[in-house]
Amino acid sequence: MRTSRVAGLALGALAALLPPAASAAGAASFTEAEVRAILAHGPWPAPATRDPSNRVSGNRSAIELGEILFFETRLSTSGSFACASCHVPERNWTDNRIRGAAAADVDRNTPTLMNVRLGRWFGWAGGADSLWSQSIRPILDARELGASPRHVAELVRNDEQLACRYRRTFGAAPASANDEAVLVDVAKVLAAFQETFESPGTPFDRFRSRLARGEQDRPELYSDSARRGLKIFIGKGNCASCHSGPNFTSGEFHDNGFSSYAAPSRVDQGRIEGLKEVQASRFNLLGTYNDDPSKIAPERVRAATAPGAANAFKVPTLRHLMLTAPYGHHGDIGTLADVVRHYSERGSREVKPLKLTAAEQTDLVVFLESLSTMSNPWRSGDPERCY
Repeated sequence: MRTSRVAGLALGALAALLPPAASAAGAASFTEAEVRAILAHGPWPAPATRDPSNRVSGNRSAIELGEILFFETRLSTSGSFACASCHVPERNWTDNRIRGAAAADVDRNTPTLMNVRLGRWFGWAGGADSLWSQSIRPILDARELGASPRHVAELVRNDEQLACRYRRTFGAAPASANDEAVLVDVAKVLAAFQETFESPGTPFDRFRSRLARGEQDRPELYSDSARRGLKIFIGKGNCASCHSGPNFTSGEFHDNGFSSYAAPSRVDQGRIEGLKEVQASRFNLLGTYNDDPSKIAPERVRAATAPGAANAFKVPTLRHLMLTAPYGHHGDIGTLADVVRHYSERGSREVKPLKLTAAEQTDLVVFLESLSTMSNPWRSGDPERCY
């Protein structure tokens, strides 16, 4: 007790000798406009909302059934793979591979599912317009779970516990003559579970909260390097134009230049193909499986048009990005330093090279690291047996 009290007094005396953080040597100061830009990245977490297109969104029974099915290898025809094969909880709901792989390799990197409920389009190219529709794609993809609607429906119908939980969630037994409807319901409980994935607060969030309260900050709470990197992020780098809002993403599609790292034979049209996919899908929000009686959301499907440039991909969240390497839709960028170096030296058709100095690149990386913690708050539940 005495040692900690002495240490506390020493720290207090040291803090009293330091100048205010905004004017400390090496620290960045922020204008009123920059403060507003910083505050726009919070508060965190974002308010909880339900998906009106999914009638079991936020339903506790649906979340429990979704959790069971997320780890259920019997959803795959081989009995060897589950959603969790690529979206691993301990790896921030990704797999840290260059490209995802289950029954076979797929074409793109596995994106994290953290904070996925905040999206409007899903998948790197936005090939789905709802989280439950996106959840159907890997179930049916021969390279992933490789299942059919009949396979999924029969699993739910014939397993006593799954059938019981289905009845508890939807109020009726799984339809005996409509395999596709059961498949969609499985996707909707999977989506309800994924909606619970939320990243914890970060050093940046604590800095932002102090800034919002008008409190002075100190380097031991948020480093000078992180503050300088933040200033680049909202200023010279213009990173916030795409990585905006509390989740650090606009959710839209841009050419980041990463496609230039891919092999010449690996052509990926990104949003151009994704838009075709979502508009052709029988599971999109224009279809009969949308539970939203207002039918407002489908307007974005009708209104969406292909971007003028190829190689446009969804802007990913930057939250918890220290745990999601490698980076980019093809997984071709190994480290955060490589990402920053790319934008500094190469850029893309949309982003001119930033020409950052080595010191500025380091500061920007330090800021990006402050958007992460090294923990995943998710813990597996142990639902009671269903009767």
